[in-house]
Amino acid sequence: MATQTSLTFLGAVDTVTGSRFLLESDGTRVLVDAGLYQGLAVHRRRNWEPLPVDPRTIDHVLLTHAHLDHTGYLPRLVRDGFAGRVTCTRTTAELAAIVLRDSAHLQQEDARYANTAGFSKHHPALPLYGDHDVERALALIDPVELDTDVALAPGVGVRLARAGHILGSATVDVRLGESHASFSGDLGRPRHPLLRPPEDPPVADTLVVESTYGDRAHPAPDPDQLADAICRTVERGGSVLVPAFAVDRTELVLLELRRLMGEGRIPEVPVFVDSPMALAALEVYRRAAARGAPELRREARALMADLDVGVQGVHDPESSMRLNRPGRPSIVISASGMASGGRVLHHLAHQLPERRNTVLLTGYQTDGTRGRQLAEGARQVKIHGRYVPVRAEVVALTGFSVHADARETLEWLGRAPRPPRTLYVVHGEPASAAALAREISVELGWTAVVPSYGERVLVG
Repeated sequence: MATQTSLTFLGAVDTVTGSRFLLESDGTRVLVDAGLYQGLAVHRRRNWEPLPVDPRTIDHVLLTHAHLDHTGYLPRLVRDGFAGRVTCTRTTAELAAIVLRDSAHLQQEDARYANTAGFSKHHPALPLYGDHDVERALALIDPVELDTDVALAPGVGVRLARAGHILGSATVDVRLGESHASFSGDLGRPRHPLLRPPEDPPVADTLVVESTYGDRAHPAPDPDQLADAICRTVERGGSVLVPAFAVDRTELVLLELRRLMGEGRIPEVPVFVDSPMALAALEVYRRAAARGAPELRREARALMADLDVGVQGVHDPESSMRLNRPGRPSIVISASGMASGGRVLHHLAHQLPERRNTVLLTGYQTDGTRGRQLAEGARQVKIHGRYVPVRAEVVALTGFSVHADARETLEWLGRAPRPPRTLYVVHGEPASAAALAREISVELGWTAVVPSYGERVLVG
């Protein structure tokens, strides 16, 4: 009698963060992604709750890519007893080291600041994990190549394929005995400026797909939107603040700024990258270009060589604070992309009250984040325990998303060699996930389900 394999949804259900999917078969436990919850407090609290399964009993963790909502729980998992193998691509391993070290640093700094300022509900405020937990987690990572069958244990195999979302991102195809499950991770778009598009889905009994933009299509890029916003701001003597994800988004913003300045469409103002993590990630992209990483588009490899020419990196807090002193207009790119933490919060606190300034939002803003509040027209946002008035111009840019939209996801699924027995729609807000599941059912005729948090289903 064949052993049954189960799949339990421990994250990225009813929200776009906290990706965690547990496969179990014949005593083997495999966790696909170990993501951090972000956004609404009801979701963030899950980071602190005990995992429904003992981390000591998990044998393997598979990472789709390096973003915090897919890797950021890994150090906590290790702190709570996980000691197995972590499998991902080489570049995901490089970027995850940057992301996780930064995450621990920010959490420790935020805890110290909260204790000093006295605005935390917890006494004392503590980080979810620290530097030591991150280093222990990184020591468990065993990078593998794309498009290579890897045996994790007898009867357990995995194959990673290009996902085209960020450098190193992969879809994850897992075989446990006779069962076969595939996970999209975050899917990229067919025309990413730097990366080649996702590889087609494999044959699988169970397919798990993201739905970040499952209820909408990306509008056609407006080539004038970014240039017009920068020109307006400079004309009124203000500065432009760009909250941007350190991995991938900063590279895309720099690429577009360089193009616009080269064409004379925006003034030559100083450009600062105020994020040590973004600067470190930029070096990973450049190293990948230098070694001819096959994920990168051929034309992108040359672009990466001088992407930061004319850009001033900001490494220390003192230099960061000086950027907010009155002076000539400038463009500041800083993390995090959803304004949920990091140096960008200090810039927002200084720049939002001034009408001459502009904040440019460059990607998806999760419900419950300051970025989402700004995108929806908030008149004030809470930063470090104090409310800050929003008088600056806020512009949500439409051309920088690196998530596939509903149509692009449907087209990707439609290239599967055969329909899966069941498709599960995750990593989306409720309306987005439901809309994509409905379209998949109607257009492809597949059994498409939006799972609930903690739900356990059979695979195969």
